Amino acid sequence: MLPRRLAIARIISGKPSAEDAPLDLNLRPRHLNDFTGQEKAKYNLKIAIAAAKGRGEALDHVLLYGPPGLGKTTLANIIAVEMETNLRITSGPAVQRAGDLATILTGLRTSDVFFVDEIHRLNRTVEEVLYPAMEERALDIIIGKGPGAKNLRLKLPSFTLIGATTRFALLSPPLRDRFGLIIRLDFYDYQAIEAIVRRSADILQIEIDDTGLREIACRARGTPRVANRILKRVRDYAQVKAKGSINGRVAKEALAKLEIDALGLDEIDRKMLHTIIEKFDGGPVGLETIAASISEEADTIMDIYEPYLLQLGFLERTPRGRMVTRLACEHLGLPFKKDKNPQVHLWQ
Repeated sequence: MLPRRLAIARIISGKPSAEDAPLDLNLRPRHLNDFTGQEKAKYNLKIAIAAAKGRGEALDHVLLYGPPGLGKTTLANIIAVEMETNLRITSGPAVQRAGDLATILTGLRTSDVFFVDEIHRLNRTVEEVLYPAMEERALDIIIGKGPGAKNLRLKLPSFTLIGATTRFALLSPPLRDRFGLIIRLDFYDYQAIEAIVRRSADILQIEIDDTGLREIACRARGTPRVANRILKRVRDYAQVKAKGSINGRVAKEALAKLEIDALGLDEIDRKMLHTIIEKFDGGPVGLETIAASISEEADTIMDIYEPYLLQLGFLERTPRGRMVTRLACEHLGLPFKKDKNPQVHLWQ
């Protein structure tokens, strides 16, 4: 059985971990011009920020969504810096009661940025309090109970709510519709990841050549957080085994020890693909069945494992379940069985 902690400790997972915090703080860009990749998102944000500052108004509410590790928190910090205002940060699970939200909202100043990570996990009662705050800049508080209860409406300063989520479909339509700017972040291309690794290496004063950069970038799964995490691990290996200098050979050796292959797949990715191929004849197989077979949670598979495998074309979602593709079989060195498990019709 795979312990659940493995999914959290994976080097190539886009989810943040405690050890990432000091590294992220040093490597995180502070201005849009320093932010690499996501050109459409940057362009739209630059226009919106310039327009809001020109009118002397708060920026429209912004919703950022996409897989973990792509820079949603970084962009929230950048927006606050570009708007020259304060940033308040919380997360959906941390706001348990309406009173918790009211405390935060009443402490905001004009044009402040309020960032809510994992906003799809907000309690529905808390979410309803947020609606008038976003739309009317007002906070409704109920005083008392029963027939004698009174509604007190407090005016709030103009502020910008930035919501971040990896599960866009789980946002309720009323909340989703109240965001003026909705931005999707996608996996980064190879050139952007290589530029990010080069910038991080310069900041951390790591000696690395082009071949070393290439080996790290191609295994980073299109995710800056993963790229920086791998760079840190390879730096440690190089310090002990190669006098601190990273080249292609050193990077390959370090990543081989970490069991990360040339496409950025690790042991758990390969186990999932092997399970579908060997136990279920390549699929189709349901998500819950896969989760039970590898002793993992279905949400973790959907949020962490699947997006990159889908991007590579190794996995296919069908109405009947997940299927492994020819590309995945070729990468694993396994035969691909076409036309397997034909669907049985009622008239047959």
